[in-house]
Amino acid sequence: MINSDIKNQDSSMKIGIAADHGGFELKQFLSGKLRESGYEVIDFGNKVLNPDDDFPDYVVPLAQAIIKKDVHRGIAVCGSGVGACIIANKLPGIRACLINEKFSAHQGVEDDDMNMICLGGRVIDYSLAWELASVFLNAKFIDVERHVRRLEKVRQLEK
Repeated sequence: MINSDIKNQDSSMKIGIAADHGGFELKQFLSGKLRESGYEVIDFGNKVLNPDDDFPDYVVPLAQAIIKKDVHRGIAVCGSGVGACIIANKLPGIRACLINEKFSAHQGVEDDDMNMICLGGRVIDYSLAWELASVFLNAKFIDVERHVRRLEKVRQLEK
């Protein structure tokens, strides 16, 4: 059962969102659902449907905003979600994953402090995308020694 009534637990949470042409329609849908749920949504584009655009032009500014803490978390959408995930993880401090099921949407935050979810606009339907985004945004990092230790190993690789 999909709970479409999930409400933002932190009304001050700014969420960044970005998509190319392959994820544009899903981005528009998710932006509306996020606003309805009380999130402040920062749209990094594309703001118009352009079949010739490139996902890095929108995902990189979103990732930079996460790093600078201008937004709390991010949602990136391209056709499959793969390209958005690849480019996002090139930036130190970004922990982005392509998510297609609910367990990883929360476990990635709880254990790995995932800060960006990548979705495929051409491979998942709107209701699943909303469920995954909601689970991701409502998950909290579990700040235990083993998780912190692993994150530090990631940070060392990023240097």
